Amino acid sequence: MANSAQARKRARQAVVAREHNASLRTQFRTAVKKVLKAVQVGDKAAAQEAFKASVSVIDRIADKKIVHKNKAARHKSRLSAKIKAIAA
Repeated sequence: MANSAQARKRARQAVVAREHNASLRTQFRTAVKKVLKAVQVGDKAAAQEAFKASVSVIDRIADKKIVHKNKAARHKSRLSAKIKAIAA
């Protein structure tokens, strides 16, 4: 338990920050799932549109350091590879 006023305030702020970060992580996962769903259906045009939208979301969340930049790059790379594999 926080013993000083400063520690109590930091504990309150941490709760708000955690909730905000959790919501951003959810946006990240949702963006990835939208692309995967389009890939699974086999609709390359829809997958490319979803990928375009998801790249900005992924990059924005990586810039805020909610996820590591390498994780963001890995997800974008794998999604792109799956989209390219649809035509084959």
